Amino acid sequence: MTNLTKPAAALKTAGEIATLETVRAFLYREARLLDERKFDDWLRCYHPDSEFWMPAWDVDDQLTEDPQNEISLIYYENRGGIEDRVFRIKTDRSSATSLPEPRTGHNITDIEIVEHDGDQVKVRFNWFTLYFRYNTTDTYFGTSFYTIDLAGGEPVIMKKKVVLKNDYIHHVVDVYMI
Repeated sequence: MTNLTKPAAALKTAGEIATLETVRAFLYREARLLDERKFDDWLRCYHPDSEFWMPAWDVDDQLTEDPQNEISLIYYENRGGIEDRVFRIKTDRSSATSLPEPRTGHNITDIEIVEHDGDQVKVRFNWFTLYFRYNTTDTYFGTSFYTIDLAGGEPVIMKKKVVLKNDYIHHVVDVYMI
């Protein structure tokens, strides 16, 4: 049983609270940019060397561990790959994004800073996205793990790992759905 009269573990320093609020605001902004389909602004959330990875589940119900040698649902070694994906989305060169354009609603919860090393933080959070297209609403959900660099004027993602927890996917999953 938790002793609610002494919630000492919940207390944080002013610096920790400020860092957590900076991270929250950044994550909410990234989600909003996807919902508003402001892909050029969304790309600026990523460092040029950032990795974007969504591992697949193998036949033993385990996540793949090596994007270089095992199958992934999405893998971009750096922002250049993400930029190419956005180009295809914006120019209708993607079967996942043909007309009508889908509508999304990203929801983020349980944001935790799991490690803080200098100007970089490792963050874990849960999410779900509502995706509407062709008079149908699909739900995607999972957990994400980010490394965020706070050194510059704006935070940037250095590394992003998205664990999609849906067992069945009706169609191709794209970067704006997760």
